[in-house]
Amino acid sequence: MEAEDLVEELKKRLPKENFDWQFDRQADKLRIVHHTLHKGMDISLPEILSKYEQKKERAIDEVVYTVQETFRAMEREQAKGFAGENTIYPVIRSTSFPTESSAGQAFLTKDHTAETRIFYALDLGNTYRLIDQGMLSDLQMTEQEIQEVAMFRVKTLPTAYKQDVVSDNIFYFINNNDGYDASRILNQPFMKEMEQKIEGHMVVSVPHQDVLIIGDIRNETGYDVVAQMAMQFFTTGAVPVTSLSFIYEDGKLEPIFIMAKNRLARRDKKK
Repeated sequence: MEAEDLVEELKKRLPKENFDWQFDRQADKLRIVHHTLHKGMDISLPEILSKYEQKKERAIDEVVYTVQETFRAMEREQAKGFAGENTIYPVIRSTSFPTESSAGQAFLTKDHTAETRIFYALDLGNTYRLIDQGMLSDLQMTEQEIQEVAMFRVKTLPTAYKQDVVSDNIFYFINNNDGYDASRILNQPFMKEMEQKIEGHMVVSVPHQDVLIIGDIRNETGYDVVAQMAMQFFTTGAVPVTSLSFIYEDGKLEPIFIMAKNRLARRDKKK
């Protein structure tokens, strides 16, 4: 599928009368502008085409769903504002993710790791809206209150997981597809609970927003496996975060390229 084919397919699936289509062939970018809202969203076509190679029609379904829900949220915002809304969760994004909205308002953020940053999202049912400075007055909350509410609510999310064993290494997958799977990495009681189960090294990956991978790495093969898993998920996720993994120990995250053997030796000394 070529970029032009993808644009035509999206036009078929989305109501043409609602949108103005601006296809920049040189930049391989599509901008869709809502006629009534006079607001738009940009779509990077190469990213979708890459996912189409692996996921086929499901990749296009995801884009259509995202466009529809994003504009529904915008319509709701224009009609009702955010008064009375307080269902807020933290979300994990790459440090390369924009820190300002398209309107130039700074998002509320907090440092996390060298690869990831925490944003805050107002849950709107089937989608959410990243919170920016311009929303604080409507929400009638301070930045600190939003952070506190978000960190409390992330602990209420379900933490059921699926388990797989590869070459004597155990992998746990949290994948509820609620938009906050990667956010579970901020649920410290859950992370500490998982740490108690781990017999080798606890390795954590957030390749995209809809999965959290926790690995009980017990041999060198395990590091190769988790690296391959993280890259695979990273390339297929709707909202990629990072293909790098982290070693989790005593509540802290360190990049996996910190020598694991040294950490194993330190753990053995503690015993």
